[in-house]
Parts: sequence; structure tokens; C-alpha cells
Amino acid sequence: MINQNSKIIDLNVKKESKILDFSDFQKQPIKFDISKLQEAYQQIINIKKFEDAGVTHFGAISLTQIPGDPDSIKGNKARGIFWTKPDKSGKEVTRDESLDESAYSEFITDYKNTYFKEVYDALSKKYKLGRVRILLKEPRSTLSWHRDPEPRLHIPIITNPGCIMVIDNVAKHMPADGSVWVTNNTKYHNAFNGGEENRIHLVACVLDYKFN
Repeated sequence: MINQNSKIIDLNVKKESKILDFSDFQKQPIKFDISKLQEAYQQIINIKKFEDAGVTHFGAISLTQIPGDPDSIKGNKARGIFWTKPDKSGKEVTRDESLDESAYSEFITDYKNTYFKEVYDALSKKYKLGRVRILLKEPRSTLSWHRDPEPRLHIPIITNPGCIMVIDNVAKHMPADGSVWVTNNTKYHNAFNGGEENRIHLVACVLDYKFN
């Protein structure tokens, strides 16, 4: 120990630095026009309201459906199967029923004149997609701690610095700048909106993406 000018310095203390692993958030080599995305979002909410799918402070607008089957996007089908640990026991439970994601191959006609159709066509050439949805997370709210069957593709459309996604113990903000991310939702994760405006993401299930 050294006492220098009444300041105690402990030379035996070693600072440990931990490098966070962000490999479960993978930015893709593709980008879209954020202004056009936001304009398309405004077009859609003028003709379609968000479905809450039985979840508080959450909403979904499906952009794809099973061909000829508008019921395939109603109710909990806007949400889909997931696993969660809801109480102090830590025991995992299943919520909802499995969906055939690969069957959601029809882009809904009402939205074909929006920029989202161009985005969908471009993404479909690079990835095998399941359901494609616009997801709403209301201000000062959170999702459950859960895991999904497959990774998710995210394009933030409206966000704020208080919007954070957490996978395992790593947290990240994805900005609304037209970037595309694939997140490892097969691990336990959560998302929260700590801001005072809605968080809006385009989210797609990705069926052919592998994390190391």
C-alpha cells in the first residue's frame, strides 16, 4: 500500500476486464431506406390496426400469411410458439402451438403497394423466411423472458435509445437506420422499451440461418 498525499493506492488490486460477446446480434450486409420504411409503416397503420395477440403492451401486423388463409394470422397465430420460465421454480413451459413457418409464403395483397413488398422480395432472395410482421412494443414495457424456435431478422423502423434487446446476459440497442440484424432468439432473450414512444420493428422468422 502507498499513502501519497492522503490518497491510498492498493497496488495488489487487479482490474478484470470482461469483453462482451455480441455474436448473437449479427448485422447483415444489406440495408434499406429508413425514410421509405417509416413512410410504408405510416401507410399500413392508416388501414390496419395492431393485433395484441393476447399480450399486453404488444402489437403485431402480419405482412405474410399462408396462401389463401387469412385466419393464419389471427389471434395467437400472430405470436406463435415460445418457451418461457414464468415463476420462481425456473421450470420451462410451452406457450401456444407450433406453426409451420415455411407455409407463410404469401405477401398480403393490401400491402403490396408499400415499400415493404420491395423489402420482402429482397430479403426472400437471401433468406428462407417464415412469418414477416411489424411488431409494436409500447413505451415503458417489456416482453417475457423466453426463447423461440428459430432466429429472427430485425429491421428497426422507429426506436429510441431506451429500446434494448437482451440475449442471455448481453444487451444491445439496434438503431433505426435501415440496417438489418439477425438475432439468436433460440436462446433466452427479452426486449424492452424504456423510452416514451412506440418501438416499431419489422421482424421475420429466419429458417435457414445458423449461429455458431
